[in-house]
Amino acid sequence: MQGRTNTVALLREAYVVLNRRAFERLAERGHGDIRPPHAVVFQHVDDEGSSVASLAKRAQVTKQAMAEVVAYLEGHGYVTREPDPSDRRAKLVILTLKGRQVFDVLSELVPEIERDIADLLGEPRAVALKDDLERLRGSVPGDE
Repeated sequence: MQGRTNTVALLREAYVVLNRRAFERLAERGHGDIRPPHAVVFQHVDDEGSSVASLAKRAQVTKQAMAEVVAYLEGHGYVTREPDPSDRRAKLVILTLKGRQVFDVLSELVPEIERDIADLLGEPRAVALKDDLERLRGSVPGDE
């Protein structure tokens, strides 16, 4: 392809690079078995737990895909599935202590990655980029 890469492709590639940094740092902190597809659980699970169906809807993946991710995380001790007190037939995905540690590490990484961006671009351009991305996000119809 001639010319510059399109904006959407550049946004995706930048996301992949930043995401990889986050997971490398997560591995350095003892959680090397967590991969990018697993992040959707940590991003979307409620403190009191969430159903696989609600996690799938929030992450915009199928219930089957989310169930696989949850099964992996459960097998590695990051989540448990407990009966939903409001519906005994349903199960809630709940972070274990180990899962909460991952959530905490990922939360700590956000400002670190933002500093990396500011160091690379300079503070004014990093702030402008964030503002522009917020504006773009707010302009997309159908994502209420």
